[in-house]
Amino acid sequence: MKYNSKKSYTVEEALTKLQKYCSYQDRCHKEVEQKLKEMRMIPQAADQIIMALIQGNYLNEERFTMAFVRGKFKIKKWGKRRLTSELKQRNISSYLLNKALKQISEVDYNATFENLANKKAASLTGTSAIAKKKKLADYLIYRGWESHRVYDKVNQLF
Repeated sequence: MKYNSKKSYTVEEALTKLQKYCSYQDRCHKEVEQKLKEMRMIPQAADQIIMALIQGNYLNEERFTMAFVRGKFKIKKWGKRRLTSELKQRNISSYLLNKALKQISEVDYNATFENLANKKAASLTGTSAIAKKKKLADYLIYRGWESHRVYDKVNQLF
């Protein structure tokens, strides 16, 4: 029997499915809205489900934003520019974005940057100093670190 990917959901079924989806990991409104579109829910039902998720505290944009920033900074070592751009793509408000970024202490931020830059610089095996500089700068900028900080560090190391 072939699986039917065009399954239709009742509001209750969709709500149950999305409660599990939000319980597994904090989600932002945009991710939930996308999931509802994939489930082909009509806008009125989608709004009703989103309200129920918010009221049941399954969907909390502030909690999502704080956890996102904490996780991506500590685990993936992303800088503030990358964090900001990723959250803006998820339609997170400037207020929540700034509040979440403030939870990163300046000391931790600087230490993380120094460790990441030094570790990456030590692992580079380029022929010339220029090639190493470029690789290190590209790596750090991709991770979302501020360009003035990156270029100062690159010039300090090579």
